[in-house]
Order: sequence, then structure tokens, then C-alpha cells
Amino acid sequence: MISQSLAREVSQMEADLCSAFADSTRILILYALNEGPRNVGELAEELGIPQSSTSRHLKMLKDRGLVLMVRQGTSNQYHLADPRLIEALDILRSILRDRIAHRANLINEAEG
Repeated sequence: MISQSLAREVSQMEADLCSAFADSTRILILYALNEGPRNVGELAEELGIPQSSTSRHLKMLKDRGLVLMVRQGTSNQYHLADPRLIEALDILRSILRDRIAHRANLINEAEG
């Protein structure tokens, strides 16, 4: 049986991981990296955001172990650390899609 303190520690680790998903830019970065490694400048240009913001988001993702950084000459390439992160995001999108459909059905029933 798992101790209460261990359960709390694991829950905190889950919360830290999920906090990375609490920003739409970080989610877009993860999807972009799923297509292939990129440096900060490439991500900034692709997402249309300042390079400084991109660096800040990448640091947060790297600190939580969601992306890996590999030195490539004079720049750093970022990689998705685990493809299951995209699977998790896709599951969340599926849940969101179902919730939106449910609400649309409620509105249709109320108007019908």
C-alpha cells in the first residue's frame, strides 16, 4: 500500500508536469517539436512569438523534463522528450471535443 506522503509526493509531481500544459504557447511548442527538432529561432518564427518568450517557455519545458536540449555547433536544438506527451495532449483534445459536443447538444435540446 502506498503511504500518504508518497501519494502526496507523486501527486505534486503530476501537478508540476501538468502545469507545463497550462499555457497554449507551450502546447504549440510541444506539437511543433513532435514534427522534429528545432532551435529557438525556428520555433519563434514558426509560432510568431518573440525569441525571448520562446526561450522562457522552452526553459520551463526543459526544467520539467518535457523537452531535451542538444548542442548543435553554435545553437541548441530542442527535442520532444517523450512522444507520449503528444498522446496525452491528443486525449485531452478528444475530451474537450466531447465536452463541446455535449454542450452543443444541450443547447439544441433547450432550443428544440
